[in-house]
Amino acid sequence: MARADRFTGKSVVVTGAAQGIGREVALDIAREGGRLVLADRADFLDEVVAEVRALGADGAGIHADLETWAGAQAVMELAIARYGRIDVLVNNVGGTIWARPFEHYGPEQIEAEIRRSLFPTLWCCRAALPQMLEQGAGAIVNVSSIATRSIHRVPYAAAKGGVNALTASLAFECGTRGVRVNAVAPGGTEAPPRKMPRNHEPPTAQEAQWYQAIVEQTTDTTLMKRYGTLAEQAAAILFLASDESSYITGTVLPVGGGDQG
Repeated sequence: MARADRFTGKSVVVTGAAQGIGREVALDIAREGGRLVLADRADFLDEVVAEVRALGADGAGIHADLETWAGAQAVMELAIARYGRIDVLVNNVGGTIWARPFEHYGPEQIEAEIRRSLFPTLWCCRAALPQMLEQGAGAIVNVSSIATRSIHRVPYAAAKGGVNALTASLAFECGTRGVRVNAVAPGGTEAPPRKMPRNHEPPTAQEAQWYQAIVEQTTDTTLMKRYGTLAEQAAAILFLASDESSYITGTVLPVGGGDQG
């Protein structure tokens, strides 16, 4: 049961907010009184902004390419212009584009995976940090993955390993400066079909087999033998974003039914 007051009056930026975990986080924070700036490349981000406002929360959306510094900077500038501060940043952009054994990745695919799942978090942390340090307060929650120990997605695993390292190192730098930096590492998560797929090319029969192997490995290594829900992932993110976790920083919290990643 969500508490009604954890984010009352707080300025919260959620990236990758148009669908999946990001949308779930945005709506939960709206229910708890947060003021939201939602960022995504998808046109249907506007639908989530409307949902936020229907819940009685103040919200704005911005279409931005967060694989670029300019995109990340524009998001934080909007939050500061609208609310005067950034209390919480949830970095949720990322996701496997191709699923295949490492020897089958092309160089351009490897680079694309790193750009998708590391750089948006790196850029957004950098763009938000000066404002948080000036305030002397802030909470950053990065969305990583237990797939740092997985099969058929080595470039994605490397990118999320970078997110984990970024989380730990930035927490060291900011530990005495009022800014907490944590991450959640989701396991397999049940979600509606993506409105905007990460890969627009339909999988071949071989690619479908490689992806099915990921599904089986994920279930096998999860103690609960099931996928999680969007609500279960969002609950962990909101905890780390809230003052309830005021003495927690530099932590990567696995949310994978017992799979530690």
